Amino acid sequence: MDAITSHRSTALLTDRYELTMLQAALRSGAAHRRSVFEVFTRRLPNGRRYGVVAGTGRLLDAIEAFRFSTAQLDWLSDRGVVEEDTLEFLANYRFTGDVHGYPEGEVYFPGSPVLTVEGSFAEAVILETVILSILNHDSAVAAAASRMTSAAGGRPCIEMGARRAHEGAAVAAARAAYIAGFTATSDLEAGYTYGIPTAGTAAHAFTLLHDSERDAFTAQIESMGRGTTLLVDTYDLAEAVRTAVEVAGPTLGAVRIDSGDLTLLAHRVRRQLDELGAEKTRIIVTSDLDEYAIAALAAAPVDGYGVGTSLVTGSGHPTCAMVYKLVARAATPDGPLQPVAKRSAGGKTSVGGLKWAARRPDEDGVAEAEVVGTGPVPEHLAPHLLHVPLIRGGEVVGREPLAAARERHKHARSTLPLSATQLSKGEPVLVTELLAS
Repeated sequence: MDAITSHRSTALLTDRYELTMLQAALRSGAAHRRSVFEVFTRRLPNGRRYGVVAGTGRLLDAIEAFRFSTAQLDWLSDRGVVEEDTLEFLANYRFTGDVHGYPEGEVYFPGSPVLTVEGSFAEAVILETVILSILNHDSAVAAAASRMTSAAGGRPCIEMGARRAHEGAAVAAARAAYIAGFTATSDLEAGYTYGIPTAGTAAHAFTLLHDSERDAFTAQIESMGRGTTLLVDTYDLAEAVRTAVEVAGPTLGAVRIDSGDLTLLAHRVRRQLDELGAEKTRIIVTSDLDEYAIAALAAAPVDGYGVGTSLVTGSGHPTCAMVYKLVARAATPDGPLQPVAKRSAGGKTSVGGLKWAARRPDEDGVAEAEVVGTGPVPEHLAPHLLHVPLIRGGEVVGREPLAAARERHKHARSTLPLSATQLSKGEPVLVTELLAS
């Protein structure tokens, strides 16, 4: 039995109906038909101008680890989830098909074929849940993070949401936020696993532990040096800033404000720091920030933002509503592909056929349309195709450093019309045009 140990396997990160569909397709004889599944979203979250692809690197790892262990197969058997013939298929399961799609960090729009999975129906259908769970979560966080870093206007943003999310989701959120421009995370596991810079100094508990604020600041300075960030709103803000500069001197790295009217307090603290000779001491603000609060602080003397709850929950949109649909299949294992699509009433329709995607620029190089086609690629769009190979013949070929996705997002966002960065509610900044064969 070709299987891996259960602690590494991603095979049970799936819905039961994936395996029951597999079983029925094996029985009907259709399981080995060549098939194409596509990931897309019919709409962006209300008011969003663009989406951000994130989670691709994690997805490749998950597909690579999608192997059933002996213990998992025994559990499926004991619970009567599937029959013996299906268990035998799963025991030897390994994805051998192809995956291509938008590279990580790229932006997308309604109808964009974000990911395409080609293989037999049997080996592609059971990947649905793990693919969607990763892309929906990570892309939602990345979209929120992109709006926040855009609103920050070059000021650094630190991800601080680990205490507001599931422990595993917190690590994935930190990764997605970094792709979309956040400079650091407070989550050490994210730093260890993905090489993201980490940041963090002290909470109010540290100040409350000591007999005085001066004692707390002194201990932190002696431990971390004068370049540290002191939290100054535990008691009296003005007194804390004065004490902080007295203890650390004018070379104090930063102070952090975590409550109150941040705009007003930032101005007061900046003036006080300058009067005390600490002109280079930075001001960091936290306290339930989102993209709107960050934008409102644009004119305030703030040097950086710490963002938690709103970021890791997608700033009100914790999923992207991406779906995984069969868009083409063959009548035989190796026959020609035939487009298929859902046509029922109710709005949940899809467009059949294996697709390509391109982003058409205007004469100034600014994107003007997302073009999706099912036939030959027009010559003028060939240089602007968006899909890249991710898995070929079951082997991962699209793994890349996280820094590459980070740079890609910065570039992709810069090529969008300026209205893409507006926080007011509106339609997607690009229309999606379909070119049928």
